[in-house]
Amino acid sequence: MTPTERILEFAAAHHALDPNTRDAATRLLRDTLAVGAAGATAHGAAGVRRAAAGWGTGDDARLLGCDDRLPAPAAAFVNAFQIHCLEWDAVHEGAVVHAMSVVTAALGAVIDRRGGDDTEAALQALCVGVEVACLLGVASTSALTFFRPATAGCMGAALALARIEGLDPERYGDVLGLAQSFCAGTMQAHVEGSVALPLQVANAARAAVTALDLVKAGLTGPHDSLEGPFGYFPLFDRGELAPFVGALGSTWRIAEISTKPFPSGRASHAILGALLELRKEGIGSADIESMRAVVPPLIARLVARDPSPDMSVASAQLCLPLLAALMLRDGRIDPRMMVPETFGDPALLETAARLRVDTDDMLGPNALSPQVLTVTLRGGEERRIMIAHAPGSPEQAMSSAMDDAKIALVRELAPPGTCDAILADPIAHFCTPEL
Repeated sequence: MTPTERILEFAAAHHALDPNTRDAATRLLRDTLAVGAAGATAHGAAGVRRAAAGWGTGDDARLLGCDDRLPAPAAAFVNAFQIHCLEWDAVHEGAVVHAMSVVTAALGAVIDRRGGDDTEAALQALCVGVEVACLLGVASTSALTFFRPATAGCMGAALALARIEGLDPERYGDVLGLAQSFCAGTMQAHVEGSVALPLQVANAARAAVTALDLVKAGLTGPHDSLEGPFGYFPLFDRGELAPFVGALGSTWRIAEISTKPFPSGRASHAILGALLELRKEGIGSADIESMRAVVPPLIARLVARDPSPDMSVASAQLCLPLLAALMLRDGRIDPRMMVPETFGDPALLETAARLRVDTDDMLGPNALSPQVLTVTLRGGEERRIMIAHAPGSPEQAMSSAMDDAKIALVRELAPPGTCDAILADPIAHFCTPEL
């Protein structure tokens, strides 16, 4: 059996989820849907909804954070954008994949279109889709060129949809092949700090729904979509699947996913968490002479960008020096601060300029840790902080205070009342279109 055949077999098989996996799926579903509701008021979200409303008529599926409904492909697009646009969505660090985002948006839209679904079937489909997306990431050995959360996310979501729709397992390869044909999204959007970044995640969710619908209508896709000469790995990422497929179904990577306490790129979280702890000790920007972060090359590539008064919102969410200055000033990262007045604030820019980011070139191209922050105080004292894991990772789970702070900010950002049902019972909300 080839690795691709093993993945398709896994995607179609029945799985008895263990309690730890079930708990992780429930917790992450709550987090993902809540972040998506908060994203309804984010920069660009209203424009995305206006555009999607013109892509056809129908009321298949709900939109997060509002009462509107759209056809399933359009709803998947909108909801995936809202889930990712605040840079607050969960991520599998080893895979460098926001594995919940595309899968949740696409799966939720199809479940709504089906009129709801059994919670067990929905959880199994969610875990299968996330597993495949994570698998493609952990099997990758190359640095990101295409935007892996969108490409791997689309492939995982497609198999989750084939499963929830009850397709003949013989057709799963067609769905996966069409999803690979529709994959898009590059790191250029990340380099430029463009709103195209969450749009790529949105497009991946819509593409997964489209792949499902075309196969249901009798069309076919390429079958060697992962390892063929122009399959996923030769084209999008370099890597080797064979060492990883043997464990499919025995362990679940959804339990390895990190949640984000702060609405900013995950690559900023280790340093922001360390600065928050210093702030709790009473150390603020006025006490700090300089800061130096030594990070893996990927971290520097993702968030070591200089702030400027004319920077975009998307770039600001990925600008570690600006985020560090905001954390020292406010004790949190608030998306409502991502405005020109903030970007041009002389005091914030002066604080941001005190942070120097250097790379540890001994670490691999996909590593997010370890990191070291050295803070020199005005009096000459030096604080050196070793950061093995960022807050929100399985090794350093979010504290109850961090979780409470995240939910409080979600409630502030989301339209009134739109996240209550999600927070109360995320699985029921996900599986019951009337809620």
